[in-house]
Amino acid sequence: MNKSKDVVYWEAKEYIQRKRNAGWYVAIIVVALGLTALGVWLKQWTFIPIPIVGAAALILMAVRPPRTLKYELGPEGLKEGNNLYKYEDFKSFGVVKNGEIFSIVMTPKKRFSPRVEIYFPQEQGEAIVDMFGARMPMEEIKLDFLDKIVKFLRF
Repeated sequence: MNKSKDVVYWEAKEYIQRKRNAGWYVAIIVVALGLTALGVWLKQWTFIPIPIVGAAALILMAVRPPRTLKYELGPEGLKEGNNLYKYEDFKSFGVVKNGEIFSIVMTPKKRFSPRVEIYFPQEQGEAIVDMFGARMPMEEIKLDFLDKIVKFLRF
């Protein structure tokens, strides 16, 4: 968690792991079985594996613990491990507070590219936001339809 004049370093989890009760897992399985039964009833044989694989993927993602990633924010962009997110590839950024945890959400210029969300410790927030603010405009982040689904599923 060093800080120099032109570069800010920190470590953070790749995502927030939310607690899910047994009902969450049962609901995922029930929905998957219902969609599979619908596929059988409609004789859509190629559809049948999709809810099964989807439910398995959701459950695996839910139980996998988040990794701790190292970040470096410098003049060329944000480095996340070996990935470099260049400032010029993003049109804006925003700050989101999720409970007690803060994150930067970068909105890409490319239409179908996903947003990039990076968590950071509160004590380094001012330096991080200042570095982003010097290179791209800040705007309020609004949840789109997919974000609302992810939040509903507690991911």
